[in-house]
Amino acid sequence: MVANGWEWLRSKKPLVDAFFAAPVLLVSLPALLGGTYGTDKFLLVTLGLSVPLVLRRTFPRTVFAVVALVSFVQCVAGAFPVPANVAVLIALYTVTAGRSLRWGLAAALVAEIGAGMVTWRYPSGADDRKYTFVMMTLLVAGVYVLGLHMRTRRAYLRSVEERAERLERERDNEVKMAMAAERARIARELHDVIAHNVSVIVVQADGASYAIDTDVGRARQALDTISSTGRLALAEMRRLLGVLREDDDAGAFAPQPGVAELDDLVEQVRASGLAVTYQVEGTAAGMSEGRQLTVYRIVQEALTNTLKHGGPRANVAVLLRYGGDALEIRVQDDGRGAAAFDDGRGHGLAGMRERVAVYGGEVQAAPCAGGGFEVVARIPVREEVAA
Repeated sequence: MVANGWEWLRSKKPLVDAFFAAPVLLVSLPALLGGTYGTDKFLLVTLGLSVPLVLRRTFPRTVFAVVALVSFVQCVAGAFPVPANVAVLIALYTVTAGRSLRWGLAAALVAEIGAGMVTWRYPSGADDRKYTFVMMTLLVAGVYVLGLHMRTRRAYLRSVEERAERLERERDNEVKMAMAAERARIARELHDVIAHNVSVIVVQADGASYAIDTDVGRARQALDTISSTGRLALAEMRRLLGVLREDDDAGAFAPQPGVAELDDLVEQVRASGLAVTYQVEGTAAGMSEGRQLTVYRIVQEALTNTLKHGGPRANVAVLLRYGGDALEIRVQDDGRGAAAFDDGRGHGLAGMRERVAVYGGEVQAAPCAGGGFEVVARIPVREEVAA
């Protein structure tokens, strides 16, 4: 409540300025009651200097001009200085602190001219005039420097606030970008999982429908494969979607498939009726879980594409070749290749390229000259071999 009241008070500039201008009137009150000056003239000059201060922050240059003009008329008319003449310094400070450097210098120059006029207008000794001029000059310079300091400090505070706001916006943008990247990663994972496992289920279901009347045992085996594949797909989907649930962090700690799981993947595809050969050449290099997951997903996507587009009796060969600083993944089939129907909705090849590009690799996918389709991916592993 106190904070709200303070914010409300700060928004009422004339009210606050009137509060700070009140002491000028209070200081002038004893001189007014004591009859030191002519009552009417003193009251008129005091009000002319004090009342404009109510709007000093709202219209700082105008207030300074009014106060300076009243002081000039006072000096020309021969009226002696009054306590309210301090309003010139207050207005000078306000202009210097709240406006540009040029306006501050102009106001200081006007105040200095006023100091010279006061020094030479009112009778006093030569030494007293010099002393008065020097003191008034120092007073004007001190007020100007104080206003300049406050202006610099306010500019610094504004820059700090703007920097804090900018950093906060950048942090929010980074969080949004991270969330978008995570959603894209989950979308790729879901695409790979669903596309592969559903393709296996469809192939097995077709085989079971043909064999159910002639070979019950084979149909039962196909149904068992459908059941196990469906459970595996559900488990992976739960793991991926679990990271989106704020109240469940278990999915974030589930193990990711890697190169070691390629044997199980190949066996699963073989069980669907696709003839698959799997070879590994060279010495296996140590790779991070992220690179291993990329290798697994590339092989999975390539085999899925063969299941979907290769046609019946297609054969596919999977080769992992470890070189000195890179791993080459080659998946080639002898299916229909370029003759396969493409609905234009697939994102598998684009997902492959995105995954491999993260590690500085490349992917080539195209129909073979004599028929079939080939996917070749190359992933650098030099830095991880050294590790």
